[in-house]
Order: sequence, then C-alpha cells, then structure tokens
Amino acid sequence: ARSFADIGDIVRGIDMFKPNVHDKVEKGLREVFKKIHDGMEGKVKNYYNPDEAGNYYKLREAWWNVNRNKVWEAITCGALPKSAYVLQSENNTQLPSYLKCGHNNKDDPPTNLDYVPQYLRWFEEWAEDL
Repeated sequence: ARSFADIGDIVRGIDMFKPNVHDKVEKGLREVFKKIHDGMEGKVKNYYNPDEAGNYYKLREAWWNVNRNKVWEAITCGALPKSAYVLQSENNTQLPSYLKCGHNNKDDPPTNLDYVPQYLRWFEEWAEDL
C-alpha cells in the first residue's frame, strides 16, 4: 500500500523526491496532463489551468481520484489468487487485509495511506528495517 500511495503522490505531483532537470517521469507527466488539458474546453479547462510553473495540480488530483482504481487493478492484476496484502500489528502478528490482493475485492484500492504525508510513510518503512 505504501508503494501505491507513493505512486499517487508522483501522479499528483506532490512526491517529496524532488525532480531535477533530467527527471523524465515528471517531464512525461507534465506532457500527459498538458495534452489532457489541451483537450478540454470552457469552464472545465479554466478550472484546471496550470499554475505559473506549468503544473496541473488540480487536474492531476482529479485524474488520480477518477483513475486510482484502475492503477490499483493494473498493479494487482498479476497477483496469484491466494496472494494477500497483510498489515503488521504492534505485537508482530500479521493481519490479513485486502484478501486476494486486488482480485474483485469491494474495498479496493486501499485508502489507508492516501493522504498520510510521504515523510511519515517513509519513517514507518525505515523503522520496519531496524
């Protein structure tokens, strides 16, 4: 789920890993969202205008909200039927969650980390490695 939340941050343009001039992912995403914006008309196009730096943050957020289920499906479609996403409890037991790893689960995709700040997700992940 952390990786999925990280993908959401990248798509929405709020990833903490700052791009450099050679960042092909961010450049590609800007081009994609510019094309989407260019295909819009009227008030909708004006609502999703980019900021002064050419970022389409509103459009990127809206796209993620509409398409996040398809991204989750794309990530999990190759998972074996008995695969499961599990949560680690405080006493180190595994708690099954999102059984079948995205195969027809009504609760997909997981939203528990969507709006947790990325640095907090990183701290949790790093702490697990200790």
